Order: sequence, then C-alpha cells, then structure tokens
Amino acid sequence: MPLNESGEMYLESIYVLCEKGASVRSIDVAEYMNYSKPSVSRAIGILKEKELIAVDKDGYITLTPEGKSMAQSIFERHTIITKMLTALGVNEKIAADDACRIEHVISPESFEAMKRFLEEK
Repeated sequence: MPLNESGEMYLESIYVLCEKGASVRSIDVAEYMNYSKPSVSRAIGILKEKELIAVDKDGYITLTPEGKSMAQSIFERHTIITKMLTALGVNEKIAADDACRIEHVISPESFEAMKRFLEEK
C-alpha cells in the first residue's frame, strides 16, 4: 500500500525516533518534525489505519513489521542519496535536505545504481 510523500516522512520520523531507543508519542513526532500536533495526530491516524503503526492505550507508537520494513527502506534511500550528494561535493546539510525531497520520487533503478556506485567506491 503506497504512501504519499507526507506519509513517508512521518513514517521515517517515527522510525528514526524509535531507533534512538526512545518511547515515541505523537508529541515527540511533532517536536522532531516541527509540525503542529493536529497535523501529526491526523497523520498518525492514517498510518494506524494503514496498519503501519500501532498506538497503545497510553499513546505510545510502535511500527508494525510492515511499517518498519517500509520505514527502513525510506531511511535507506535518504541515507544513500545524502551520501551520494556529499560525495559529489554538496554541503552535508544541503545534501540531507535535498535527499529528503528526492527519496520520495527516485526510481528504484536510479536508487539501485546509486547504491552500487557507492559500494564500489
């Protein structure tokens, strides 16, 4: 079930927060992304509806296996594209910002080519 760019960004943010070892709630996502609580609440509802996350009775968010797999893929695209751009001499902050936009539209073929190129270096 494909997500739009916004949904992918939320999912990736939840993944990053979870990987930091913290318990994650909507307020944490709002602060991390610098988004309003109502926007995050709506997105959390959509991700929950798509069964990509689970929210317990205390409001703690966990990724479902499918959600975690999807989030890892999004995060990998972000990481590889950032590395590729910095290898080309782009400033790290600009590379990360650009990667955040590119990761949602890059074709699998182009992404795999970037991965291979970086692995060969």
